[in-house]
Amino acid sequence: MGAIYRREIGAFFSSSIAYIFLAVFYVFSGLFFSLDNVAVGSTNLSGVFSTLFFISIFLIPILTMRLFSEEKKQRTEQGLLTAPVSLTGIVLGKYFAALTMFVIAVSIVFIYGLILSLFGTVAWLTLFANYLAVLLVGAAFIAIGLFVSSLTENQVVAAVGGIVCLALLFLIDVIASFVNIGWIQSMLYDLSFYTRYYEFTCGIFNLSSVLFYLSTAVLFNFFTVRVFEKRRWS
Repeated sequence: MGAIYRREIGAFFSSSIAYIFLAVFYVFSGLFFSLDNVAVGSTNLSGVFSTLFFISIFLIPILTMRLFSEEKKQRTEQGLLTAPVSLTGIVLGKYFAALTMFVIAVSIVFIYGLILSLFGTVAWLTLFANYLAVLLVGAAFIAIGLFVSSLTENQVVAAVGGIVCLALLFLIDVIASFVNIGWIQSMLYDLSFYTRYYEFTCGIFNLSSVLFYLSTAVLFNFFTVRVFEKRRWS
C-alpha cells in the first residue's frame, strides 16, 4: 500500500491535478471567507464550513477521476492487478493519497482561524469539530468518487458521474420532503449527508454521524475492491 500511496502522491504533483484542485479550492473557500467573515467582522466560521460541503461535491470527483480510469485507459491496469500487492492495498493506497490532498486543502481553515483571532475571539473547539466534519465528509465522498472512477476508463465520465452521485446524495433532503410515506421519509433523512454535516457546523457532535461517514467510506472502498476482484478473474 505504501508504494501505491507514494506513487499516487507523486503523480498528483507531477501533473496539474493537484495544483488545479488546491487553487480552485483555496479561491472559492477564500472568497466565502472574505464575504462571510472578513467583510462583516464575524469570527463564526460555520458559513465557510457549510460552503466547503458544496465545494467538495464538485472538486472531489475531479481529484478522484483519474485514479483508476487512467490506469484502464493507458492499459496499465493489468500490470497493477498482477503486482505483488493486494487489491485492498492498491485501493487504499490510492484512497489515502486522495485523502491526503483533501486534508492539505481543508487545513486552510486554520489559517482563517488565525486571521480572525487577530480581531476577535475564535471558538477553536467548534472549529476543530467542524474541521473533523469536513474530513469525514471528504473521506466518504472520496471513496464514492474512487468507486465511480473504477467503473470507467474515461476521466470526464468519472468526474461527471462522481458529481452527479454526490449531488444526488445532497438532494436526499429535497427528495424526502416530497415523500408522504412516513417510514420512507424517515429513512431518507437518516441517509442525509448534509443534515448530519450541518449538525457539526452548529456545534453538535453526533457519534452516529461519525460512524455514518466512516461506514460509507469503508463500504465504497469495499465495492471498489470487489470491482477489481471481478476483473482479475474475468
